[in-house]
Amino acid sequence: MIINNKTVSYKNFLHDTVVQLDDSQEFIDFINLGHDFLIENIRQGRPIYGVTTGYGEAGQNYATFEEAEELQYNLFSFHGCGVGAYLSSDVSRIMITIRMISLSKGKSGISYDLLKRFALLLEKKIYPLIPSQGSVGASGDLTPLSYIAAVIAGEREVIYKGEIRLTCEVYTELEIKPYTFKPKEALAIMNGTAAMSAIAIDAIEKFEILLHTSESFVASIFELLLCDITPLEPFVHESKPFEGQQNAAANILKKCKDSLLTHEAFSRYENFHLEAKQNIQDRYSIRCAPQVLGVIHDNLEIAKKWIQTEINGVNDNPLIDPIGKRIYTSGNFYGGYIAHAMDTMRICAGNLADLLDKEFELLVDHKFNKGLGESLKINKKATHHGFKAMQITLSSLTADVMINTTAASLHSRPTESFNQDKVSMGTTAALHFAKQLPDLTNMLSIAMIGMAQAVDLRGKDKCSPFLQKNYNALRKNVVKLTHDRRMDNDIKCVNTMLRQGDFT
Repeated sequence: MIINNKTVSYKNFLHDTVVQLDDSQEFIDFINLGHDFLIENIRQGRPIYGVTTGYGEAGQNYATFEEAEELQYNLFSFHGCGVGAYLSSDVSRIMITIRMISLSKGKSGISYDLLKRFALLLEKKIYPLIPSQGSVGASGDLTPLSYIAAVIAGEREVIYKGEIRLTCEVYTELEIKPYTFKPKEALAIMNGTAAMSAIAIDAIEKFEILLHTSESFVASIFELLLCDITPLEPFVHESKPFEGQQNAAANILKKCKDSLLTHEAFSRYENFHLEAKQNIQDRYSIRCAPQVLGVIHDNLEIAKKWIQTEINGVNDNPLIDPIGKRIYTSGNFYGGYIAHAMDTMRICAGNLADLLDKEFELLVDHKFNKGLGESLKINKKATHHGFKAMQITLSSLTADVMINTTAASLHSRPTESFNQDKVSMGTTAALHFAKQLPDLTNMLSIAMIGMAQAVDLRGKDKCSPFLQKNYNALRKNVVKLTHDRRMDNDIKCVNTMLRQGDFT
């Protein structure tokens, strides 16, 4: 992937794609034009925020041209106060790439030399060790991004070849000289939304696997609970043509194809008087599954669109226009779009968890599972309990996911002498969305194990080819439950399979 001033898809750097910096003279001149214009203004004694002035409330303090280098050094130094769990090396790599993309637009006043340092980190796979907490998401992700600036300058720690090491040691080993920031360059690195965007990208990719796996489980519920596929028919969803809803219904219907367990569309009208205790409609968690999942699909697409726009935008301050000969003080570092996207995705995760909880309860409870018996027990002895505790764990995880749905964007925290008086909280929103995913993954792992147990009870030969495929994959690693035993290791095993996308 070539980095220049062109639009880049975030999907291109999800999996350690080789990133190259455009080294054409045209692009080098394009980048340096803005830097030269900035230097010209500094030499003329013009006050420029963060370049010849202090930061935030200290913007009233003027710094001379000779102090510009010290100003940049101090900026990343005093923001070295991040706390919490460290971001993964993947997220750190994505952060570097995102910031490089923004700076390559030529509106940040940085030099081409700085872009080469970003490219060097990616080439050598030197990833800054970045604490996850400490950003309010306006003035950008100042504290998390200070760790990238510090590493470029040869300080703090990095993840190199899977180990946490001092940056200075790695640089000495690779014969890399620490970089000295030119005017505005540390500010240009830190005044951005790369941390929240990188966390969002990483989480969105994982969530998409969970959403497709959830559709697989929903399809299995249609089969294993002998449900009516009428609610999946195209006519229904063409009548309320939300794209996500249509796609969800089509996906579930396709996965149920050739099942001998589902009621064929419209058959309940003819068979209603022939079947004992047969309601003409299934419960909402089944019948409305396309509508529930459809909203999630559509919000996911909106989130991806906003992320795509964010990472290709210039979320820096001030902005440099060397063509129009102007310097714009503004607020593109405000991470509102990522904050709202992530807050919405957290609500989506909560709804997905709630749907799974309801459907798994129907599968396990003998009052509702249409003959699958008490807690999916194969061993009918009174001393055995089947999936009773598994349902409790799944339901407990549902609460953990749903508790984490309060909008972070509503919790703006005024900081920095009330200069940053309205902030996005975008990084907090992204982090809390990411925190929901392990619980969702464990929920689905339990659900898929229950699915396989229900197949054993219902009969594999009656299931659709798709359900048989998932059953066979799971049974290679997890044996059916015939006697009460511990299940936590089974959950871990299926968790790994699920994150690999084995059930989509």
